Amino acid sequence: MEEMEEELKCPVCGSFYREPIILPCSHNICMACARNILVQTPDAESPRSRRASGSAASDYDYLDLDKMSLYSEADSGYGSYGGFASAPTTPCQKSPNGIRVFPPAVPPPAHPQPQHHLLQHPGSFPPIPRNSCITCPQCHRSLILDERGLRGFPKNRVLEGVVDRYQQSKAAALKCQLCEKSPKEATVMCEQCDVFYCEPCRMRCHPPRGPLAKHRLVPPAQGRVSRQLSPRKISTCTEHELENHSMYCVQCKIPVCYQCLEEGRHSSHEVKALGAMWKLHKGQLSQALNILSERAKEAQEFLVQLRNMVQQIQNSVEFEACLVAQCDALIDALNRRKVQLLSRVNGEHEHKLKVVRDQIAHCTVKLRQTTGLMEYCLEVIKENDPSGFLQISDALIRRVHMTESQWGKATLTPRMTSDFDLTLDSGPLLQTIHQLDFVQMKVPSTVPAAPILQLEECCSSSNSATLSWKQPPLSTVQVEGYILELDDGNGGQFREVYVGKETMCTVDGLHFNSTYNSRVKAFNKTGVSQYSQTLVLQTSEIAWFTFDPSSAHPDIIFSNDNLTVTCSSYDDRVVLGNTGFSRGVHYWEMTVDRYDNHPDPAFGVARIDTLKDVMLGKDDKAWAMYVDNNRSWFMHNNSHTNRTEGGISKACTVGVLLDLNNRILIFSINDEPQGPIAFEKMEGLLFPAISLNRNVQVTLHSGLAIPEFYIQRHVEHPTSLC
Repeated sequence: MEEMEEELKCPVCGSFYREPIILPCSHNICMACARNILVQTPDAESPRSRRASGSAASDYDYLDLDKMSLYSEADSGYGSYGGFASAPTTPCQKSPNGIRVFPPAVPPPAHPQPQHHLLQHPGSFPPIPRNSCITCPQCHRSLILDERGLRGFPKNRVLEGVVDRYQQSKAAALKCQLCEKSPKEATVMCEQCDVFYCEPCRMRCHPPRGPLAKHRLVPPAQGRVSRQLSPRKISTCTEHELENHSMYCVQCKIPVCYQCLEEGRHSSHEVKALGAMWKLHKGQLSQALNILSERAKEAQEFLVQLRNMVQQIQNSVEFEACLVAQCDALIDALNRRKVQLLSRVNGEHEHKLKVVRDQIAHCTVKLRQTTGLMEYCLEVIKENDPSGFLQISDALIRRVHMTESQWGKATLTPRMTSDFDLTLDSGPLLQTIHQLDFVQMKVPSTVPAAPILQLEECCSSSNSATLSWKQPPLSTVQVEGYILELDDGNGGQFREVYVGKETMCTVDGLHFNSTYNSRVKAFNKTGVSQYSQTLVLQTSEIAWFTFDPSSAHPDIIFSNDNLTVTCSSYDDRVVLGNTGFSRGVHYWEMTVDRYDNHPDPAFGVARIDTLKDVMLGKDDKAWAMYVDNNRSWFMHNNSHTNRTEGGISKACTVGVLLDLNNRILIFSINDEPQGPIAFEKMEGLLFPAISLNRNVQVTLHSGLAIPEFYIQRHVEHPTSLC
């Protein structure tokens, strides 16, 4: 619970929150502290105001007192609110947290009035000056207040309840809430005022006469129980103070009341039931907390590992003694070199200790903050006020996710090993003494542990897969590299696709609509580890691709995110797609955006190394259909076949169907087959391709469904393939 205390303190006053409000940036601040840091926006016409605004650019340093609210916390936590002073400038004070706080302009009265009136009406403050501005002390975002002033910000009932419970659990005895110095032990509690009094304060502030005579005074212990059992105040709408929250606005992510939906700015927004969103956000926060809890457990284990490393480093002083014994056995010429070597060993020793201790201190602070956030979130989840919870749930969920992401691989990896990879080679001859130096000879005595796949970082996209792994947290065995293996996507044998020291690898060029099994192992000079668990990855069912500028002829002109191409030359130039196919059935279309002077562009497929400065199909590495405004031909290796009537014009659509299961290539124009099967026995890695000149412009449409004419002719009646 002590770690949570930092979450319950105001960043301005450094004390526990009192009447906290929620700023638009999701941070909290005491109502009194918010009044302390209010600044009145200067008028643009006033030179004096311009000077004041220029000096207020940074954390509230040196502001004219007539430009700010003068509410103070000086007297019993409630203070007084004065007018505007005429002093030119007054430096502001600093709170325990370093936030600057404005001093009060008017000193508190010598004889303060009974405080129970203020307690009964905690919201009865003097009006806020118009055009007031408040700056968040944590993220420094500024906001101009409207006519409602600070009442326009919702109160954080959940945080207020958590602070109450925390203070009650920490208090050994109930103290008077009205004692100005050294609060005395309370003797009674007023159930109507909800205040604990000692006997002198009760006689002074709560006399048994007038309207106060009807108030019920109970013993402090009974008052604590009744306060804990009393229902939490229900949050009301900041725009309609008499209305309770009844729905949740999905677009604005805040609870709203009935009038907001009927006549307010939320009337056209999507809303959902308050209870349903309460349960949904509680589930999201609980799920995020589970992930963060696992990170915290890993951090605890990691700290144990680091402390063990410190012990091992401190126990390694015998290495220094061994070095001294070897150096003393040498002739006098070794003495000067011995001093240098000892200096290096001591420097390495101190360096290792410093690095590990710094990492321990860093991780300890982060773990404390993480634990405090977890305990605070668990207390928030216990709240039964849906609207109050939803006011802070989004910010808490973001904080939990952000904190969890900070416990990544780099944070939980030791920055330094505990081993001294140094040994003295005493075999050289006397004339080589001055070249004597440390050599790295330590060889691991055991093989590494099996790597752990980090499933949250592994994914597949299109026809590529990304895998990430790490060593077990407590493993201290040296690793020289890793071997990543994948099968063929069809249940075949595994093959090596990566060997190296990196712990993340992306494998491109996989088959579409295929399931791959992957695994990884580590190795060092001693041997190879066991395999990690096997991870199954599914590539995309449909191929989405664009034209590839890197492999295209320089005369090709790209636009529309590489989906539209034309050419700057009158000669035919070739451009390929950025994805190749070696398995499956794929269909794409190209729309003719411009067609001038009856050129004959060619559509088809090609190898990656096909010629780029001639018409597609002129060499033996491309298969194409070239077409003009009247007829078309199929061409491969400069051989022209199957002349077919029917050409293209502007706005026509040319389709290309590559069926590698049956090893055939088919073309269509405007959804109608163009000629018979163009080519058979298609195999290998083939890329979509087109050749065109400056008279033609086409736009690519990829990832399309198989056309109906092909399904009827070749899928439902496969004999038609013969």
